[in-house]
Amino acid sequence: MDDLAPLWNQLLRRQPHTLFQRFSWNRLAAEVFSDRLTPRVVCIENDAGAAIIPAAINKSSNQIELLGETLFDYRDVLHWGDKNVLQQAWRELTSLRKALHVVAIEDTAEGKRWADFPVTPFALAPLVAQRATDDKAFRLAHSRLGRQLRRLQKRGVEFRISSGGDSKLVRRIYDSKRMQLAADGHVNLFLDPLRCEFMVDAAAMEAGGCQVFALERHGELVAGLVAFDDGDTRRFYTTYFNPAWAHYSPGQVLLYEATARSLTEGFSCDYMTGEYPYKLRLANTSRQLFRVDLSAERLAKAAARSHATPLTPVTSQRFQKEFGFIEFGKEFFFRLKFRSVNAAATATQLDWML
Repeated sequence: MDDLAPLWNQLLRRQPHTLFQRFSWNRLAAEVFSDRLTPRVVCIENDAGAAIIPAAINKSSNQIELLGETLFDYRDVLHWGDKNVLQQAWRELTSLRKALHVVAIEDTAEGKRWADFPVTPFALAPLVAQRATDDKAFRLAHSRLGRQLRRLQKRGVEFRISSGGDSKLVRRIYDSKRMQLAADGHVNLFLDPLRCEFMVDAAAMEAGGCQVFALERHGELVAGLVAFDDGDTRRFYTTYFNPAWAHYSPGQVLLYEATARSLTEGFSCDYMTGEYPYKLRLANTSRQLFRVDLSAERLAKAAARSHATPLTPVTSQRFQKEFGFIEFGKEFFFRLKFRSVNAAATATQLDWML
């Protein structure tokens, strides 16, 4: 799969995206969740454009999803240039004859790369937009949380910031969250140890691009927050608080303090998927997220909507079929270089593996 990285990164430079579209995150997800998802990544390029769909088959539901299991809040395909290149990539996926399930798509992507797909509203993503406030105004608007932080500090609680390279602290946050959820009987995606381990690996991979905020007292974790820097936005991914300190609302206090400090650094603060009260109390705006749920038949119809000039594949005699997914061990990928009907032929590239 590493051979795909140059084109992947080139496409990212040509379109707005989030960290969940980065090659490194998708490669890590393909490896960690290989027991649950079979990658079916499609890449098509010609002189007029290129497209990558980081697709996978969910082994449990037997439907097409995008890589990332349940951990990628914002999903998207990668595309530049001729719209029909992206349409052709979708048409290749229809050969699987499986339903498509994608959660969630940002509003900025929905009207561009998903315009041919029927989408439905999924949730809102609250955030604090830096253009609408600053750290001083934010602290003034939520002064009660500032007082709570000072009360915690009088009890000996200290505020700490580490990088994602502090895997011990990151693992401690996720282990604590998992144990708390299990004790309370709550249903949550982080009850799964493998998902927690993925986040530890992702934080270490991002290193200085991951900020780990914590409130601690004599070695006791009072609250923890894992955030990722993504351009001019800091994405607040996971918040944990110790229930023994619930009287002081330490999770809310930590989110408040981390937000104020991030605003000082010039970041907008994305609280991500979910309209939870603790997020809405601090947010000054929200973004609409969408989902796509299509049967195999409806996916085929959506993929066939383009009326652009069809593309002709340039194939190699090494392979028996003009179209199809190439299998290497447990991983499945599809890559073809296309030419338009009247263009000179280009060499086929079918060279993908992890």
